[in-house]
Amino acid sequence: MEQFIQILKAILFGIIEGITEWLPISSTGHMILLEDILKVNTMFSRDGVPEYGDAFWGLFLVVIQLGAIIAVIIHFWNKLWPFTKKKTPEEKKVIFHTWGKTLVACIPAAIIGLLLDDFLDQHLYNVLTVSITLIVYGILFIIMEIWNKKREFKIDSIKNMSYKYALIIGAMQLLALIPGTSRSGVTILGAMLLGCNRESSAEFSFFLSIPVMFGASLLRAVKFLIKYGLPGVSEIIFLLVGCLVAFIVSLLIVKWLMNFVKKHDFKPFGIYRIVLGIGLIIYMLCTSL
Repeated sequence: MEQFIQILKAILFGIIEGITEWLPISSTGHMILLEDILKVNTMFSRDGVPEYGDAFWGLFLVVIQLGAIIAVIIHFWNKLWPFTKKKTPEEKKVIFHTWGKTLVACIPAAIIGLLLDDFLDQHLYNVLTVSITLIVYGILFIIMEIWNKKREFKIDSIKNMSYKYALIIGAMQLLALIPGTSRSGVTILGAMLLGCNRESSAEFSFFLSIPVMFGASLLRAVKFLIKYGLPGVSEIIFLLVGCLVAFIVSLLIVKWLMNFVKKHDFKPFGIYRIVLGIGLIIYMLCTSL
């Protein structure tokens, strides 16, 4: 019965990850809230190692992200893989430049993220931080879309995005190191500020997630294995279930979002962030009484 409940929790986390990782509403924020309710870090423990539960929770977060990343790779495979006979030399060139811009944009997060990874885990992964950043960036999304009504987007595809703009977007991604910001949200905001339309902004955000999240996942997994060794059987099942569910849900969400941004703006996500942020503050106050 206990293992069945664990699997149900893994499924729930996988669903939330698959939805929130790609929408600009902060997957980390939702995960922190859900974990605060379900207490995954207390489900798995090792005798004499009280901090093991927290470490396993961190590992679980990056493993289910891998499922979400694989979904993005599959969805955009035709735009990401140049080594097919059907591709013309020009199409291959565009794909190589797309990867070049993506890797350039990863440089700031790779450097700063490595330096601040442990500090952020210890000091900023909490409900208050998430609440504030949800509200702040929710307001920014609404302001951005009001401003966008008076603008014409100059960049309608990643092909027309310069390496300089890619680096600037990557630098803005550093803000997403603060929980609740939303990596996809801040990169989309940054791209639109530079004149990219919504579709190309969302697409570049997806591409940027691949090396960034793979790198973060690998770093966290290596740290866990070095310190604690391989997880147990029940823990591995928990990881695999969450990863698989996140993969399936992400396939659906990525396709939906790319269709959504062709006809709609991001204001609904801004409103959702503000409502959720206020709700979290109320929740925090109620649980502290």
